[in-house]
Amino acid sequence: MAMGMGMGSARRLRCASPACLLLAFLLAMPGLTAGLTRRYTFNVTMATVTRLCTTKSIPTVNGRFPGPRITVREGDRLVVSVHNNINNNVTFHWHGVRQLRSAWADGPAYITQCPMRPGQSYVYNFRIVGQRGTLWWHAHFSWLRATLHGPLVILPPRGVPYPFPKPYREVPLMLGEWFNADPEAVIKQALQTGGGPNVSDAYTFNGFPGPTYNCSGGGNSTFKLKVKPGRTYMLRLINAALNDELFFAVANHTLTVVQADASYVKPFAATTLVISPGQTMDVLLTAATNPSSTAFAIAVAPYTNTVGTFDNTTATAVLEYTPQRPAALRGLPAPPLPRYNDTGAVTNFSSNFRSLASARYPARVPLSVDRSFFFAVGLGADPCQSPVNGTCQGPNNTRFAASINNVSFVMPKTSLLQAHYQRRVVPLAFNTSVEVVLQDTSIQGAESHPLHLHGYDFHVVGTGFGNYDAANDTAKYNLVDPVQRNTISVPTAGWVAIRFVANNPGVWIMHCHLDVHLSWGLSMAWLVNDGPLPNQKLPPPPSDIPTC
Repeated sequence: MAMGMGMGSARRLRCASPACLLLAFLLAMPGLTAGLTRRYTFNVTMATVTRLCTTKSIPTVNGRFPGPRITVREGDRLVVSVHNNINNNVTFHWHGVRQLRSAWADGPAYITQCPMRPGQSYVYNFRIVGQRGTLWWHAHFSWLRATLHGPLVILPPRGVPYPFPKPYREVPLMLGEWFNADPEAVIKQALQTGGGPNVSDAYTFNGFPGPTYNCSGGGNSTFKLKVKPGRTYMLRLINAALNDELFFAVANHTLTVVQADASYVKPFAATTLVISPGQTMDVLLTAATNPSSTAFAIAVAPYTNTVGTFDNTTATAVLEYTPQRPAALRGLPAPPLPRYNDTGAVTNFSSNFRSLASARYPARVPLSVDRSFFFAVGLGADPCQSPVNGTCQGPNNTRFAASINNVSFVMPKTSLLQAHYQRRVVPLAFNTSVEVVLQDTSIQGAESHPLHLHGYDFHVVGTGFGNYDAANDTAKYNLVDPVQRNTISVPTAGWVAIRFVANNPGVWIMHCHLDVHLSWGLSMAWLVNDGPLPNQKLPPPPSDIPTC
């Protein structure tokens, strides 16, 4: 339960001195408004859940799956007390939160903290600065985020409107995956054998698979979104799936995209969306005044070009008009979704994203670059050498691996941030403007890789197919209104260029948000050094930070 403490979200200043006027101006800027302290308690416990006629015990937060919604306002401080009551190590990541000078609260295991062992606790304490929209939280240890996740909703400061018409209602909608098996056993087996992991058994809407799966046809296993004719709803979409990018559509309805990764975008209409693991998207849906049916299917299905197996199923939820008689769950009008490997549909959709780039929400993209990096990312294979800890069931008797610049990241046994560990970490001076070109490789087949950068948002200044050509591609960059994100998919057999300013000291991991690729080593870390001023330095770690 959230409790507010501290200063209000705004204050009146009655003075005319230059210093006072400057303070009033700063308080009016996005992200600089004094806020409240919001406190939550996470008890990590096992709970019994039944899906697809399979009953099993799963890790949960406060006994809920998905976990509880956290709601804050821009400028608030968030304090989350976590108590680990399961027989696994665990950490929590606040996906997309900038964590300005609060890297100790970022959460990835062995990067910014050692995990909480069974029976341990840790308090995550950080402020929300200059962000508003939909983010999410999830476990960041092994594959525990399969069930340990929930929405993180950041409202604007009181009195600050959305830059689009206020919706009648806002609905967080988490898209996930359900495994009949224990996901921890799934990845353990894959790492042991060297082959690909078993795939999920269903996709889910807020934890429910819906009527397209066997033993899942009842109302208790289907998510329903009830709407009133003529009203506009904002869906806060979150892709919490472990290993799948997803197409999303609502039959007979057009969606308007207004936000991505907690950054406003120029609104655009679409009938089918694509959302990668880790990404969030706020979309407006206006219910028809005179609907042609009392209910419509909301559907998701995978997008992939993988050479391996994947969960090639379609899950549905229900958009139900009220006050009408409840509709039958089967036989609803369904949206036509693209084929699973339709890269053209993905490209057409993704090309619409542009930052709002308004006076209040400018696009602060670096126009010049201090340091440039070229990273080849992709799937590969390691040769089997004797002795090997496990078997070799990858391609041609190898073991699957994933890498950045042909180096697979091996998770250390102590926190990189605590140790300022240098190997496989790229150091950056404070306030360095950085450009990174991420190039997909096709050693084991070309496929899309959703890359997530902790501690930062970045601007997506360019993208294309084939090999990146600096001589020609740089001239095509968008430096006016590029979209701002924290997770971006490297296109299948293509490249993407991002820019950010390294103004947040700490160690920040950048990794593929397909968890199987993360498990195989597709990650690296940036070490951003302190700046010269006191407010540019990382404070020492909190006294309760777990030790390894």
